[in-house]
Amino acid sequence: MNRAAFTVLVVAFAAAAYGAESPLRAGAAAVDITPREFPLDLPGGFSANPAETVHDPLHARALAFADGAVTVAVVVVDTLGVGRETGDEARALAQARCGVAPTNVMIAATHTHSAPPSGSRDASGPSATYRTNLVEGIAGAIERACAALRPAQVGLGVRALPDEVFNRRWFLKPGKMPPNPFGGMDQVKMNPGTGADVLDRPAGPTDPDITVIDVRAAEGRKPLALLASYSLHYVGGVPRGQVSADYFGEVCRLLPSRVGAGEGFVGIMANGTSGDINNIPFLVGRPPREPYEQIRLVAGRVADAAWAARKEIDTYHGKARVDSAWRELTLRPRRPTAEQVAWARRVAAIKDPAELAHEPNHADSYARRVLGLEKGGETVTVALQVLRVGDLAVCSIPFETFAEIGLDLKRRSPFPRTVVLGIANGSHGYLPTPEQHKLGGYETWLGTSKVQEDASVLITDQLLAMLNELRKGDGG
Repeated sequence: MNRAAFTVLVVAFAAAAYGAESPLRAGAAAVDITPREFPLDLPGGFSANPAETVHDPLHARALAFADGAVTVAVVVVDTLGVGRETGDEARALAQARCGVAPTNVMIAATHTHSAPPSGSRDASGPSATYRTNLVEGIAGAIERACAALRPAQVGLGVRALPDEVFNRRWFLKPGKMPPNPFGGMDQVKMNPGTGADVLDRPAGPTDPDITVIDVRAAEGRKPLALLASYSLHYVGGVPRGQVSADYFGEVCRLLPSRVGAGEGFVGIMANGTSGDINNIPFLVGRPPREPYEQIRLVAGRVADAAWAARKEIDTYHGKARVDSAWRELTLRPRRPTAEQVAWARRVAAIKDPAELAHEPNHADSYARRVLGLEKGGETVTVALQVLRVGDLAVCSIPFETFAEIGLDLKRRSPFPRTVVLGIANGSHGYLPTPEQHKLGGYETWLGTSKVQEDASVLITDQLLAMLNELRKGDGG
């Protein structure tokens, strides 16, 4: 694809001058955003899944840093995704209340599948109430975190936990691949079931690392906050119709006990680049679990790994440069071909269930998606962001990002430690690499992957440029 077909707009770089590091301040806060009105639509695969009850609370958790010149904040929200429009409303509200620049605020979703998406301005009923409370909760978390800023020290740690992350895209053995919804044949399949008689090999890597950002008071070393990230899509095992923060919320509940924290401590669990990763060990038969059991098991192991990563931190910094970079990247949306539109119209016109049963699985769903993509805007603009706190960089990608993209960014980053958060500052579908697009599979299908097939390359290039710009002048 011709890269001249898109444009890149530099929106903002924080105005801090490059120079000596300044005393660091940090603050954290958590705000309850649990829905109170029902029903609400939860992700249900290809069927409806209205929520009626709450199992455990949802939160917006914010961690703010300041060096005297610049204040930045990371907000992690227990929700399926925070749309760009919703995030921008929360940023504007936070700016009015505490002065933090909107382009210095990163808003990431955990992507729990047991919480609704953020919705749109034209929502009504319980969905409108949920969205209003979500905007208020995100802004409130930022405001409270900024109000809690105090002299602090930050340490960075990492611990591998490979046993809970599995690539969900597999090459199958000859003759085992079913047709995709469009009637074609992919080379790989998402969630293909278990068993050595079907499975050949996974189609990509995993990222096993849990990275922790540990924050403590400069005086007395009181634990203030810990932000952990892990590239695990979610765990699941939640009964249909129940609201839950999934394993992300359970890790946050456990972290205070792991670090020996008292009142006021905020534990935060973020999602990394997990677009092709889940918690299913495809070659191993796992015993049946009761609802929420697997969530608790995984959360305990993640909290333990976060504790181990924190324990191994040997250096904390009380001085650090704080900065932010923000860019708007314009991409081309994917459009169906004339042949795909003709196929979609034919399938959408089928009314007889018996006749539809002769089509591939989910053909009717993807026919509707294809017809929805037939018309639309000529471009899609996405926000990319990098926050810097000393030797740490945090990148945002507003997609369900494949693990290998995050691994590549971390490997090529000029910072000693780089965290990459997916489904952050928006939610625009899946982000496979061009090579993964060639293999096919659910994450690459038209209607699931929404932008040009080389988007991951363009996004990586821009984030690396931003990382290098923020690192400039450090002498390393």
